[in-house]
Amino acid sequence: MAHATEGRLSHRGFASMNAERQRQIASMGGKAVPDEKRSFSQNRRLAAEAGRKGGQSVPGAKRSFSQNRTLAAVAGRKGGQSVPDEKRSFSQHPELAAQAGRKGGQASHGSGRPS
Repeated sequence: MAHATEGRLSHRGFASMNAERQRQIASMGGKAVPDEKRSFSQNRRLAAEAGRKGGQSVPGAKRSFSQNRTLAAVAGRKGGQSVPDEKRSFSQHPELAAQAGRKGGQASHGSGRPS
C-alpha cells in the first residue's frame, strides 16, 4: 500500500529517488558499454537515421528552430565555434559544403524524399 509523503506515493524505486541519485544511476548505463561497441559510434548512417526519425516525430510547429531563426543561428554559431578550423569539414572542402546545402534544401522542400 502506498503512503503519501512529500507528494510521493512510495519510498521505493527509481522515481522516488532524488534527482542527483537518478542522474548517477542513469549515467552508469552510458558508461557500461565501451565506445567501440556503441552502435552510433560504429555506424554513422544508423545514427543519422535515428536523428532523422527523432526530428520527424516532432511536428514542425513545435520545433524550436523552425519557430525561432535567431535561436537556430546562435546554436549553429556555437556548434561551429566549438570545432577547431582544421577539423571543420566544410571549411576544408567547399564542394562537400555545397553538396550538403543542396541536400538540405531538397529535404526541406520535399523534393529529395522518396514517397
